[in-house]
Amino acid sequence: MNSLLPLISEMGEFPVFSTAHEGKPFGIATAFGGAPLAAGYFEELIARGGRKFIVCGCAGVLDKTIGSGDIIVPVSAIRDEGTSYHYLPPGREAHASQDAVAAITRVLERHKCSYVKGKTWTTDAFYRETRNRVATRRAEGCLTVEMEAAALFAVAEFRGVQIGQLLYGGDDVSGIEWDPREHGQRISAREKLFWLSLEACAEM
Repeated sequence: MNSLLPLISEMGEFPVFSTAHEGKPFGIATAFGGAPLAAGYFEELIARGGRKFIVCGCAGVLDKTIGSGDIIVPVSAIRDEGTSYHYLPPGREAHASQDAVAAITRVLERHKCSYVKGKTWTTDAFYRETRNRVATRRAEGCLTVEMEAAALFAVAEFRGVQIGQLLYGGDDVSGIEWDPREHGQRISAREKLFWLSLEACAEM
């Protein structure tokens, strides 16, 4: 794995690496929290030549039957953030690329990984994941909540590139009180998603 020019912001430098998998070249970059920063760095990766992307990470669950570490494949995201509106006309949802979702599901089924496929809720305000809003998003079909998907999907559509996402169940925000479970600590789940993402990107 080779180190490339890092992505740079006022918060510091963030590494970008190049590698090969099954004879195909890949770039690997750090994920960023929050829609504006994630979208900005996504733009830079596209400008460097990236055309097919799989993003992986964790998300809060809106349904406690989704266990810690369980795999979720978002097909669309409710646009409850601001960034996506700078890329797409106003609308309720942004969508993952169909080819990317198909590649992800093929890989998961090949490895006999159980997963759920559905909608996620992208918000800018994690302290406003109130009981009423959670209930509303669940009624709309959302399985998870996170802070980047809608923006990333919007950027990809605007720039004409492909993107899919693999999430694992993190903290539980479905109850009256927040349940951190093993939020951000499921190292085995994170590593598993990384390798599945790499394979799915090769599949696209």
